[in-house]
Amino acid sequence: MTESADYVISACRENDVKFIRLWFTDIVGALKSFAITVEELEKALEEGMGFDGSSIEGFARIDESDMVARPDPATFQLVPWRPRESGVARMFCDIHHPDGTAFEGDPRQVLKRQLKRAADLGYTFYVSPEMEYFYFKDSGGRIPLDRGGYFDQISDAGSDLRRETVLTLEAMGIEVEYSHHEVAQSQHEIALRYTDALTMADSAMTYRLVVKEIALANGVYATFMPKPMADQNGSGMHVHQSLFKGERNAFFDVSDEYHLSAIARGYIAGLLHNARALTLVTNQWVNSYKRLLPGFEAPVYLSWARRNRSDLIRIPEYKPGKETHTRIEYRSPDPACNPYLAFAVMLAAGLDGIENERQLPPPVEGNVFELRAEERASRGIATLPGSLIEAIEVAEQSPFLRSALGDHVFESLIANKRIEWDRYRRHITDFELAEYLPIL
Repeated sequence: MTESADYVISACRENDVKFIRLWFTDIVGALKSFAITVEELEKALEEGMGFDGSSIEGFARIDESDMVARPDPATFQLVPWRPRESGVARMFCDIHHPDGTAFEGDPRQVLKRQLKRAADLGYTFYVSPEMEYFYFKDSGGRIPLDRGGYFDQISDAGSDLRRETVLTLEAMGIEVEYSHHEVAQSQHEIALRYTDALTMADSAMTYRLVVKEIALANGVYATFMPKPMADQNGSGMHVHQSLFKGERNAFFDVSDEYHLSAIARGYIAGLLHNARALTLVTNQWVNSYKRLLPGFEAPVYLSWARRNRSDLIRIPEYKPGKETHTRIEYRSPDPACNPYLAFAVMLAAGLDGIENERQLPPPVEGNVFELRAEERASRGIATLPGSLIEAIEVAEQSPFLRSALGDHVFESLIANKRIEWDRYRRHITDFELAEYLPIL
């Protein structure tokens, strides 16, 4: 048994852990979990635990349903909101076939494949997502807890919930950089400290659960729905990202006007080139496209700039002596995505730009939303998909996305999203009833 596995067994003994939750996600990022007792832990660490994958979205057909969840000992953490006596811990799992080969439909494995591709080129991929969310009084309505705005210091239940959430995240080994009230009423953000993409994807899944658990324990409801209120900003997941070679930031070049290396410029060009195709992954729900509209601080146009927050990609200002902080911010994803797949396709897009030496267009420092359509067209500024069906149709035609996700996840995701779109098309909305029933 490995040293890390020995540590897990020892930690369970020292902390009176009785149950270990084994976590993984389906293709749309829903957290899946089953619990084993501590008596089964050694077997789980050595052999994995079998389960039926046919009922997991995007996993397997019923005639090939046997799967094995292999816990990653490096992800062991106590679950702080459960009782201390006969306590609970968790580990994330990699999913395998019974013969021991990695399951190609496991989102964690998809990210690992892209991280290996980067590592083979000498790079480590670091990310930091800014995941926004709302608190409401309950899940049945949209009554906010406060009327605050961006960075408002107000005495409200949301501030206390945020504090408790930060403390819980830190108790689970997740470093928090800052937290604050966001622009919309009852909207909040907790920013997680920069780290490698696999650790961050695990942390993002934990973050979403912790936010909801703390809210539930306090009698309120938290949601990562991208656009719950029509007249308020939606919730985004701006993803800061960079590539390192050892201790050196591969994105930094002191001689460049924007302090961006050729590697960084190629990476940005790759993101812009593949942005329309990867949007199905970063914005995967019907509701995602209610957020991606002009006027609500969400990007719509494929452009980049240094300070401009209307662009899809923003380059945060360089601070002298802080070369390691050089990064790009990709602003379209929302927090209801699958973080494993989202990080994987963004990295794949960036590497595509580097490897194919794609040329970066000039930055757009003005407000893109204020440009006339003719001017945007003359400057070659395209738009993100405007609806889920457009995102599906763009993705279906993308060899890049198929390669980045692998055939299994690509085909399963397309099938899943087509079902969602068909369900949405059949639904008669309150808008239609109010608008048409009285007059038609």
